[in-house]
Amino acid sequence: MTMGDQPKRPLSFTVGKRRIGGPAAPFVVAEISGNHAGDIGRAFDLIDAAAAAGADAVKFQTYEADTLTINSKEPAFTVQTPLWRDQTLYDLYIKAQTPFVWHERLFQRAADAGILAFSAPFDPTAVDLLQSLDCPLYKIASCELVDLPLIMRVAATGKPMIMSTGMATFDEIDEALMAARSAGARDIALLHCVSGYPSSAADANLATLAELKHRFGTLVGLSDHSPGTTTAVAAVALGACIVEKHLCLERGDGSVDSDFSLEPDEFARLVGDCRNAHAALGTVANGPVAAEADSLRFRRSLFVVADIAPGDRITERNVRSIRPAGGLHTRYYADILGRTAVQTVKAGTPFAWDMIEKEGSGS
Repeated sequence: MTMGDQPKRPLSFTVGKRRIGGPAAPFVVAEISGNHAGDIGRAFDLIDAAAAAGADAVKFQTYEADTLTINSKEPAFTVQTPLWRDQTLYDLYIKAQTPFVWHERLFQRAADAGILAFSAPFDPTAVDLLQSLDCPLYKIASCELVDLPLIMRVAATGKPMIMSTGMATFDEIDEALMAARSAGARDIALLHCVSGYPSSAADANLATLAELKHRFGTLVGLSDHSPGTTTAVAAVALGACIVEKHLCLERGDGSVDSDFSLEPDEFARLVGDCRNAHAALGTVANGPVAAEADSLRFRRSLFVVADIAPGDRITERNVRSIRPAGGLHTRYYADILGRTAVQTVKAGTPFAWDMIEKEGSGS
């Protein structure tokens, strides 16, 4: 049985006091990643900046270079992504790692700042560490979507899971979800992702969001590595209930991911724009809303536009469809033309049936 064949689950869940999905505003995550540049003070500043920008959560990556790879200079271990070209995986992860010994202080700083903290573990020791800190939510990174033992280890915690799908086929996503479900996971969201650093709007393929939701019956969101905020806001309009974006203190400050991260003022704009986009979706509307109440007065209707005397014919010269409302509906215009007035009517008077002879009375 594929995930698409399984009974659909309620498309919302709660993390801490925050509802994700359903009618809730998008859950906006500030990804800290390696932008602390090995300085815990800078990591604290990033947490504070995320809270000040209005983010719902900060996310860390819980690994150390020795838990993620080995120190090898073989070609298979050398990065060719332009941003980090010719660095070995080990050297890159040494710069980007968030040391295990920092985590308790980072989670406490987030609590003090009033913002939710969670992380992406990259091996079982990372899961154990995060469990000891009562991590409320787990992230599976795109490259780890094929690490089924890790997914099952995270799922066994019973905590909600967010799984990024960069590079993955639908079959690989299905296999990862089946592994998570089989190990006890219930609350899962899939994040559409392009694992390019940076990625482009042209590669975003946001139409995939609807397909993920339809095919797998989960909450969906976006892990975004594109410049600016446009792609993320568009994703919200297409149903993303989670938006994850990297945060830096200053782009170009030398931290490993800063080139495709948002600065604090940009991140605040992202939060506001995503929430406005969600609010703008609303519900199916039929008829005027409260904000349109006064505008109803300025709809078109039939008005007398030149003085009419008894016996005058109704023509396009003395009755027209104009603003405001209040006169006879315009649908009756053809019916009244050529009819005979039975009273004196001043220009500017809303037209009404009793101003003309009854149909069939003749003159």
